[in-house]
Amino acid sequence: MADDIDIQQHIRGLIDEEHGLRTQLGAGEISVEEENQRLRTIEVELDQCWDLLRQRRARREFGEDPTGAQVRDAKVVESYQG
Repeated sequence: MADDIDIQQHIRGLIDEEHGLRTQLGAGEISVEEENQRLRTIEVELDQCWDLLRQRRARREFGEDPTGAQVRDAKVVESYQG
């Protein structure tokens, strides 16, 4: 199971990829459709990572083992209401 640092590094990598996609689109290296498809995948994965970090922090706050936190299904994470 990944620790908080690993998850945060993965988040940074996804954000870097997101920026790279925008650069590639601007340079005409990929189509708008390719960019949008990959950006949607990145967005879902980022939401899952942030959710996992929140779970781990909540478990710590209540004296539970943070390694018990699990990546939730994309459908669950994407249906959260703000």
